Amino acid sequence: MKPSLLEKLQQLTDRLEEVTRLLGSPDVADNMDQYRKLTREHAEITPVAETYRRYTQSQADWAAAEEMLKDPDMKEFAAEECEAAQARMSELDAELQKLLLPKDEDDDKNIFIEIRAGTGGDEAALFVGDLLRMYSRFAERKGWQTEIVSASDSDLGGYKEVIVRLVGLGAYQQLKFESGGHRVQRVPVTESQGRIHTSACTVAVMPEADELEVIELNPADLRIDTFRASGAGGQHINKTDSAVRITHLPSGTVVECQDGRSQHANKAQAMKVLAARLHEQQKRTAHAKEAAERKSLIGSGDRSERIRTYNYPQGRVTDHRINLTLHKLDFIMDGDLSELTNALIAEHQAELLAQLAA
Repeated sequence: MKPSLLEKLQQLTDRLEEVTRLLGSPDVADNMDQYRKLTREHAEITPVAETYRRYTQSQADWAAAEEMLKDPDMKEFAAEECEAAQARMSELDAELQKLLLPKDEDDDKNIFIEIRAGTGGDEAALFVGDLLRMYSRFAERKGWQTEIVSASDSDLGGYKEVIVRLVGLGAYQQLKFESGGHRVQRVPVTESQGRIHTSACTVAVMPEADELEVIELNPADLRIDTFRASGAGGQHINKTDSAVRITHLPSGTVVECQDGRSQHANKAQAMKVLAARLHEQQKRTAHAKEAAERKSLIGSGDRSERIRTYNYPQGRVTDHRINLTLHKLDFIMDGDLSELTNALIAEHQAELLAQLAA
């Protein structure tokens, strides 16, 4: 292990002791914001410090076994102990390198997922509904909460556009690589001659801004319109101007929300979505500057970028960024996404490790 890495690990171990001490301080206990910040830092450092403790213990075991090699009666046993300790050190070294990779500050946040129908008309809108169910079932498997924020129904079922909020720890980390173009190949229900059509949807995954980190929105930059909601919701929803449309004038970003029971609720939800969109735009701008002209293996998440194909006749799903094909379409559409999401996360970690080694 590199000396610089060992130094950083020791610094983190010392910092954990300091944070633990601060959390027991009466001054911190009375300051909720500081207490929350320190609690989060404690949770982030603890796995690193614990893994480093195991690494140093393995080092000590290896050194003790090396000493035992000098005793002829213990040579065979000591050789086995040396080999076992070195194997543990190698494994823990790799684990520590992953733990020390740059963290995405948004990984633990709740998310908004926007799904929009692209080319393919009614069939694309039906596929939006299929993707919504896929992500909702995935959230259910994870024990997350699901909330429809806004939906624009299509004529034959499905949605022209839908926004769903997923509430759960690690939601963004698990699904942030879903942003991009999703293509479906299948025979539409409207196709009388059994021909396979190709349609597309775009998905955008955005972390919800923390209450402590909410983007400051200048009221002068916002145009807020109210209008009568359409669609299901009972008599009340169609008799009052409860739906809200917010336009962020500097960027031209528009958010509509009409699923709430009141104008106040819709406005609050629309402001959250707007803040998430602007936050995501800032992240993409920063990422573009950092990456310069070098394109990330995982992809930029640009909505025009085709990232995945769902082929129904062949029962397969292919993620084009990592050349992964799984012949388990039915399971994936039912929310069994872990194999895909874990593969994308692992590939991203491998790329970061390669950058650090370069």
